[in-house]
Amino acid sequence: MTDAVALATDTHPHPNPRVGAIVLSADGQLVAQHAHAGPGAPHAEAAALADAGDRARGGTLIVTLEPCSHRGHTAPCVDAIVSAGVARVLAGPVDPDPRVAGRGFAALEAAGVAVERDVDGGTVAAMDPGYFIHRATARPMFTIKIAMTLDGQVAALDGTSQWLTSAEARLDAHRLRASVDGVMVGAGTVRADDPLLSVRLPNYAGPQPMPLLIAGRNPLPKTARVYERGPIIYRPEVHGDEPQDAEVVAAWSPNGVDLTAMAKDIASRGMLHVLVEGGPTLARSMLEANLVDELVVYVGASLAGGGGAAPFAGGFESISAATEMALIDVARFGPDVRLTYRTEDG
Repeated sequence: MTDAVALATDTHPHPNPRVGAIVLSADGQLVAQHAHAGPGAPHAEAAALADAGDRARGGTLIVTLEPCSHRGHTAPCVDAIVSAGVARVLAGPVDPDPRVAGRGFAALEAAGVAVERDVDGGTVAAMDPGYFIHRATARPMFTIKIAMTLDGQVAALDGTSQWLTSAEARLDAHRLRASVDGVMVGAGTVRADDPLLSVRLPNYAGPQPMPLLIAGRNPLPKTARVYERGPIIYRPEVHGDEPQDAEVVAAWSPNGVDLTAMAKDIASRGMLHVLVEGGPTLARSMLEANLVDELVVYVGASLAGGGGAAPFAGGFESISAATEMALIDVARFGPDVRLTYRTEDG
């Protein structure tokens, strides 16, 4: 299962799940392996079984997620498994998609295939958390990325913030961008930093995340570099002077952009995991809208020694207002540390 997870880890199939599959012959030899490439492409199980041919008969299929039993862009994987004569399936967790949700396992067992389910399910879910959160909430997973000093400052009083972390940490942040479907910032970040919101890794040839801008009623700079990438801009209402290279979506609320409506629109476009990089004001708004699933905090090896800008705007009125988080991972990049936290229900 570890090998099957590794097959799928760096794939980009959203809105479909990341899935890896391995076929062993009846005598336990590895005969085929595949990962799902994306909508319309063969599912991992079907592709691996097609490569295995007759060598799959009486063998074992190892797959990171429950095989589907419904027809979508492709035929049901359960049918391919039964037709191939596979004797045993070792699978990850139940697919939370309501079109599957246990039906695939039941169909396999009804056909006489031995099934072992939820094999290393936690690792599988961690490999594609956006898919599981989307299927549970009907919205994308949102990860807030923060780069800060040792004493928790994300910018100085003069607004400068480049660079709080090392080149090694910034390279890892681009790997994080490469793993998501969209990168979001607020209007303040567009004005202050003029970001491209693209993946800039050596020899990177994968898809670029969609740039997402949360803007108020004031115009954005007409020369912003992000327009080169055809961003989606969310505003309370659409103005007539928006850039032609951007798609503007109205999501009105009394306080600006309706972030819940924004999340629903993003999910409808097949984006299941969004990285939020944009400023203390947007971070606070996402938190207040209950749209924070994960925090990735890069702590740079520098000490501000005073108050500049905190990661979240607004005041911390009482200890009871704190949000409990679970530490998922700690990693070191050069002199800096990356801390990954999830909300308790994330």
